[in-house]
Amino acid sequence: MRLVKMHGIGNDYIYADCMRESIADPAELAVRISDRHFGVGGDGLIMICPSGIADAKMRMFNNDGSEGSMCGNGIRCVGKYLYDNRYVKSSRVSIETLSGIKQLDLITSGGVCTGARVDMGTPSFSAGEIPALLPGIPAEEDPGTVRFTAGSRGYEASLVNIGNPHCVIFVDDADGTDPAGAGPLIERLPIFPERVNVEFVTVKDRGSMRMRVWERGSGITMACGTGATASAVAAIRRGLCDSPVRVGLDGGELVIEWAGEGGHAFMSGSATYVFDIEGYGTDGRLPRDRISSASPGVPGQE
Repeated sequence: MRLVKMHGIGNDYIYADCMRESIADPAELAVRISDRHFGVGGDGLIMICPSGIADAKMRMFNNDGSEGSMCGNGIRCVGKYLYDNRYVKSSRVSIETLSGIKQLDLITSGGVCTGARVDMGTPSFSAGEIPALLPGIPAEEDPGTVRFTAGSRGYEASLVNIGNPHCVIFVDDADGTDPAGAGPLIERLPIFPERVNVEFVTVKDRGSMRMRVWERGSGITMACGTGATASAVAAIRRGLCDSPVRVGLDGGELVIEWAGEGGHAFMSGSATYVFDIEGYGTDGRLPRDRISSASPGVPGQE
């Protein structure tokens, strides 16, 4: 099996070219291969598959084996793989996900994709679309600011679904928060029947913010594309920021654009190749221990 490791500002995944090969149990493989001590190491596994309605289909599995609907950083890397390996010739790429078809405008240089601007779709705010089970709030209503308790602490948050459900918490100092402590408690609250991603956000000025994230199924990650989008959208809705918003994450920066209610949100960021692996066995070993330093399909790229 041929696998490729790529990352979007530190949000790293192992990518499988399922245009050519198949994986019988991707959830189990995601758990094994994502282990940073006994596997390749990553935030999960992403399969690049054929699609009858788009240029390709993306299936994304977190490092706990759960399947996610969408990955903002991962989809940029899928676009890079398709372009660099000549599956597509145009810099305009469509990718099918569990949250719908996403359109990407690739950023290219010298025949190599280095990043993308992704149409993330229209954010959802109603309780039923998050989804969130909130006493006294019908599914069709926007709950606005919600308050809840996790552990022994109370929180105030904005809820946004932009392909994945997000709970955005504005704080004075995002770097002083403890996502590893609060994140798993909030993720699994009964009010979130499908669990939730948790963002801790500090607004720096009208055009920038700092964000740390706890991702459902993965834990702390260097970056979360849908989380950055949800956080920027929440800040714009609250009147704290204006579009575009630069979101600083542990692994780098994303730029989010959103014109307001009913409009599509757009995310721009890099896509970076790390290495490719050939011969990863179904038993989890590298029987040929063959690791290449050249980008797939682009000889000589570092």
